[in-house]
Amino acid sequence: MTETLSVVLERQIPHPPEKIWRALTQPHLIAEWLMETDFAASVGHRFDFRAEWGSVNCEVLEVEPHRSLSYTWGDSRLKSIVTWTLTPVGTGTTLRMEQTGFKPDQPRYFQGAQAGWPRFLDNLDRVLDNLD
Repeated sequence: MTETLSVVLERQIPHPPEKIWRALTQPHLIAEWLMETDFAASVGHRFDFRAEWGSVNCEVLEVEPHRSLSYTWGDSRLKSIVTWTLTPVGTGTTLRMEQTGFKPDQPRYFQGAQAGWPRFLDNLDRVLDNLD
């Protein structure tokens, strides 16, 4: 078995899980903080994320509304899984993002994810702050 690497980020967000869920699952909102997409929160749905540098192919693996969301994330070389976990705490939510499956011989993918996800989550914070 080949050992893989993961990128894990966890943030305390002062918004309820239901609001964060909307930003994680509604395509027009996802486009504001991540990338253009044809996402649908339905297990088995195939979709992609599109940006000026290219696209990422994905498939929804798990949907538990307001609690967890998981989908594949990859291309011809990268086969990874992104999992979002939302846990209500006090007046907000602990949001955890984990992307697993980076092989040791894929440093550009791994380093790209390490650099990219914090920026995406900063964008998500801004979207949530402006969302009713």
